[in-house]
Amino acid sequence: MSLSVGIVGLPNVGKSTLFNALTKKSVLAANYPFATIDPSVGVVSVPDERLYKLADFSKTQNTIPAAVEFVDIAGLVKGASAGEGLGNKFLTNIRETDAILQIVRIFEDGNIIHVDNKIDPLSDIEVINLELIIADQDTVAKRIGNLVRELKKNDKKVIAEHEVCVKIEAILAQGKLASKAELNEEEFAIAKQLNLLTIKPILYGLNKKSGGTNLDELNDERYQKLIKFLEEDGASYVIVDAKIEDELKDLEGEEKEMFRAELGGTGKNGEVMKDGIDDLIKKAYDMLGLITYFTTGEKETRAWTIKKGWTAPKAGTAIHGDFETKFVRAEIVFWKDLLDAGSYGTAREKGLVRTEGKEYVVKDGDVVEFRI
Repeated sequence: MSLSVGIVGLPNVGKSTLFNALTKKSVLAANYPFATIDPSVGVVSVPDERLYKLADFSKTQNTIPAAVEFVDIAGLVKGASAGEGLGNKFLTNIRETDAILQIVRIFEDGNIIHVDNKIDPLSDIEVINLELIIADQDTVAKRIGNLVRELKKNDKKVIAEHEVCVKIEAILAQGKLASKAELNEEEFAIAKQLNLLTIKPILYGLNKKSGGTNLDELNDERYQKLIKFLEEDGASYVIVDAKIEDELKDLEGEEKEMFRAELGGTGKNGEVMKDGIDDLIKKAYDMLGLITYFTTGEKETRAWTIKKGWTAPKAGTAIHGDFETKFVRAEIVFWKDLLDAGSYGTAREKGLVRTEGKEYVVKDGDVVEFRI
């Protein structure tokens, strides 16, 4: 399953630096607007200690993690929806992704210019979101115009889509994201077909900088307003120091944490920050509505990505498309139960390995063996 997260934000907020850290792959990250013009794409492994514990359990020869695709998209500016900056090219790139990671700068540094010559993270979010809203208003208005001509045919599908578009149009007119529209499951499925920018899930990445003046550490009023907005909105966010994570991208384990402390990667209360990249990847994975199940053996231990709520036959398609139609049953054991048992044989003796049929909904952390 290939799902992508588009990294967006104003110019010079740390998008490309973060992308470098995420993918361990160098792309242009310069101190001027529009350093990124064409989107760079990187496939990022999802940190998951369960996978490696299972690999050790099975003494496996090959270990394959789950992955998420990140797309580094050029900086948006005020007026992008009207063609300012690189305008519609950016919006098209965002439209092609499944979710949005919006990077917001929460540090002051006179050596790094800001497109608005001021540091105000909440204002930055409002600028980006407004451009996305305006673009969606145009999309919805055009669609309503087309549907109005079809309404006279009294087609139920046309009527249903028109009602959804009118609901979304009203929400956008209030300056709110399309995702805030009150839609039932059927209406949301219709809305998804419109491919709106603001119906995509958004994760906010609050980017600080070691050596800079970080608003979170000062508990600055601008930071307080930002957090109040995020919490009242029910938004997901993560704090990350993109520059430090980029410098540490080739290190692992204790060595990485030691250098993180030396480089001054600290949180609001002065403690050494956790690996912000790992936290960001996990939250992006969850934001996409994804879970992981495992297969394990001597040859390979692998994390498979599926959508929450998938039944066993559908989950099998992550391995091969034929698994859904040829599915007979699946043997399921929770990863921790398997490790605690010490072997498959003992797990079976304890009744921890279950045989499940076509209606079983696969859970995050299941170890699965399909029978076809």
